[in-house]
Amino acid sequence: MNRSLPNLILMGLRGSGKSTIARVLSERLGIPSVDLDARVLESFGGGSVSDVWRSRGERAFRAAEAECLREALRAPRPKILALGGGAPTAPGAADLLRRAVAQDGDVLVYLRAQPETLRRRLEAVAGDDRPSLTGLGTLTEIESVFAARDAQYVALASMVVQVDLLDTAAAADRVAAGYAPASA
Repeated sequence: MNRSLPNLILMGLRGSGKSTIARVLSERLGIPSVDLDARVLESFGGGSVSDVWRSRGERAFRAAEAECLREALRAPRPKILALGGGAPTAPGAADLLRRAVAQDGDVLVYLRAQPETLRRRLEAVAGDDRPSLTGLGTLTEIESVFAARDAQYVALASMVVQVDLLDTAAAADRVAAGYAPASA
């Protein structure tokens, strides 16, 4: 593994495929992947995102998310980092991501999907344990969360991959193609 390669960071709304695509890319590229949600849950001693959200609150979750992001970005490189859906909104996280791109040459990919696609994907996941962000329910709030975050994610991204019509393999192909020039 070439330790001078940049990190590959995947962001997107819940249901966009970040964790799944990170695993595929990890296997293909031979680069370890890190799931930020898993790191955040470890920092709370386990449980689910909904459990932590209910017991500790969104503020504590977002603060832990920002700290786990900071630690992940400092860790040896390269790695594929799958952010939680709201990680870029955590206090200070957007600045960390901008710095990672500008100063460290990391590649920040927005896996962008339209609300209809996100809803279809989330409906297909049995037993999904994601907390509501607006109090409306995870499926009902998709449009409002998309509207609130899309422009910010587009502005932060080094590359936007529209994943609506792509299966996992094709999305991973697009991401890998965008990462390859940065690694040359």
